[in-house]
Amino acid sequence: MGDIRPGPPQLRPGRALAHTPGASGSGSPHRSDSRPPQTPRGGRRSDLIGRLGTTPPVPGRPTSFLLLLGLPALLFALITWQVVSDGLLLRVDERVSRALVHPDRFSELLADLGNIQVAVPVLAVVLAYVARRGRAAGTYRWWLPPLAAALLMALVPALVVPLKVLIDRPGTPVVPPATGYYPSGHTATAAVAYGSATLLLLPWLRSAYARRGLLVACAVVNLAVGFGLVRRGYHWPLDVAASWCLCTVLITSLWIFLVRADRTGGRRGHGESV
Repeated sequence: MGDIRPGPPQLRPGRALAHTPGASGSGSPHRSDSRPPQTPRGGRRSDLIGRLGTTPPVPGRPTSFLLLLGLPALLFALITWQVVSDGLLLRVDERVSRALVHPDRFSELLADLGNIQVAVPVLAVVLAYVARRGRAAGTYRWWLPPLAAALLMALVPALVVPLKVLIDRPGTPVVPPATGYYPSGHTATAAVAYGSATLLLLPWLRSAYARRGLLVACAVVNLAVGFGLVRRGYHWPLDVAASWCLCTVLITSLWIFLVRADRTGGRRGHGESV
């Protein structure tokens, strides 16, 4: 009865301080001393989708990844089957091509954006820029994203050229008689080069408007390349569509790799700084 008195409960010697706001009056419930957190939030580099710091797994993102991998792969298989078997889609493809083909200088310039001599140097500049920024910022494994993008770009001809030889599709009436037009190599080069460059640059852009603008610019450039190739008569529409499907799988795979590398690097960097 002697212990009953009004007022808040008092701390007693020997009691655990688990629910106090940090030891030694640090004000932090997560630290056992008065030191500040390891990495200030303002000092973190934004992740691949523009959020600050390393983000935890988000519900629904695996579903998005599966859709971006599975659906384009299924469409690519369907288009390839139609091309190989001379299916119904080829009749539609020929009619669309006849309606769109109108060779001119503008369509040729758009198609040229998919040339190796144009797209690959753009990617190379971005690789060098991102590598320099990452190294200057002391990013853990700063060389990994540029290396992954470079390897993906090198993988494009290794995938596209055998498909061209195996499927052996003739070109449109506008081009000289030849085969090996499916899938479109120019479309694949542009999609992987500009798409990889966009993925590498996104984490370094602080403004949401800048990130959206970069994504829109990437989409517009790739649409322009595809339109130019069809308009000029260099490729059938299905050649371009199939390359977009194939490259969506490749770019999504790079995206998944970079997200996982970013999270792993964030955990490793935090562990080393303790």
